[in-house]
Amino acid sequence: MKDPKTMSYNAGYDMDLKGYDKETGTITKTDEEMITWYNNWVNKNPDKYFAYIYDSKIAEPIGEDGKCFTLRWMEDMASKYDCAITGSVAVQEGYTDGVSEPKFYNRLYFVTPHNYLQYDKHHLFTYGGEHKRYSPGKERVIAEWKGVKFLLQICYDVRFPVFSRNRLMPNIPYCPEYDAIIYVASWPETRVATWKKLLPARAIENQCYVLAVNRVGTDPACSYIGGTMVIDPLGNIAAQVSDGKEDAITAELDMAYLAKARSKFPVLEDAD
Repeated sequence: MKDPKTMSYNAGYDMDLKGYDKETGTITKTDEEMITWYNNWVNKNPDKYFAYIYDSKIAEPIGEDGKCFTLRWMEDMASKYDCAITGSVAVQEGYTDGVSEPKFYNRLYFVTPHNYLQYDKHHLFTYGGEHKRYSPGKERVIAEWKGVKFLLQICYDVRFPVFSRNRLMPNIPYCPEYDAIIYVASWPETRVATWKKLLPARAIENQCYVLAVNRVGTDPACSYIGGTMVIDPLGNIAAQVSDGKEDAITAELDMAYLAKARSKFPVLEDAD
């Protein structure tokens, strides 16, 4: 509540509220006042608030708990609209020493009306210090929805083609493990040209679709202009969002087209 960017919607009101700043919309409270506020509001209505975990050492919120608000919301939306929905969130789960040091993961959920799968980011962005706060995931995760199989990936993973390599299923004639890769990212504007080159490469080498979503906006470290797009198995852009724009796009994953491309040029038979 002390962050002007977060609370800007709350500015400009004539409110007789202790700690309220009319110009910025922020509300400043002491630790004891925050505890009282939390107990009166959040504890009584937990489904209406994000369950963020606060790190007193760095004075920042750093993640949600394992069965978090975000996951519950995704489950509700998937059930309501009979769809699959995916996205990532920082979560705390377990402890490094079994007792006192919490473990955090950069986790992507793939949620359907019936269940969900989770993928924890394998390649942590050491250049930005991600490895200092998060634990790496160990396993690849492939989700399925309506007969289409999706490899789940996060941001920096796109730079590592060996980890995402599509493999042929044993004892089945030319049947790759997955049909599409999903990437969600917080990829900065300064390197967005790299993002746009890597995505078609991952589609071409794995003979699959690529569904890539990147953020728009700013934070204290970087600015972001998006680069959200859908790539077909030949590396062509099937749909994309204009740079710097918040928008939604749709694209059809043509499985007959994918099968034809694979049968015409079965390149994965020669893969390492």
